[in-house]
Amino acid sequence: MIKNLIFDFGKVLVDYDFEAFFRRYITDEERCRAFTPVLHNVEVQRIFDREERPVEEIIEEIICQNREFEAEIRFFDEHYPEIVTNEVEGMRELLIRLKAEGYKLYGLTNWCSKVYLTMAQFEIFNLLDGYIISSEEKVIKPEAEIYHRLFNRFNLKPEECIFADDRAENIEGGRRVGMEGIVFTDARQYERELRILINGRGSK
Repeated sequence: MIKNLIFDFGKVLVDYDFEAFFRRYITDEERCRAFTPVLHNVEVQRIFDREERPVEEIIEEIICQNREFEAEIRFFDEHYPEIVTNEVEGMRELLIRLKAEGYKLYGLTNWCSKVYLTMAQFEIFNLLDGYIISSEEKVIKPEAEIYHRLFNRFNLKPEECIFADDRAENIEGGRRVGMEGIVFTDARQYERELRILINGRGSK
């Protein structure tokens, strides 16, 4: 029986747009194009998400490696909450319905400690019964350990959970530890696939 629904944060509960953020504040298109990959790349994102050192130290290290973009990096740091633009359309209403149906709702996100600035901005996070944040655990999806910490922290059985994430590799990570998942596109697609899985395996 499915009892617990697990949600990634970015691109599932809330939306963000790094490139639009930088374009808005860096009017020189060529400079913006050169700068964006300094922060918006997989390696840097993993460093932030794992946060083995404080964010402030990570920022200073990136500045040391990219002195020509110091002003832009500091602007990014100071205006970080503006990168997250809104709740994903339809998701708050859907979570309210699912909660009313009796499902427990949990978050599982790769995000640095600045996530709390975002969580304070959007009411959708108040609907969660608990969450695991990679920067607090020092492990990231799709590593098996972060899923196990979710299960252990909230006493969940993986076969009673369905995980939603916009990245297929994170869904596969969940499946390897026994949790079914849905690669998220939008609220309507997610609910359609969720109902199929629930009806196929049994609900609460």
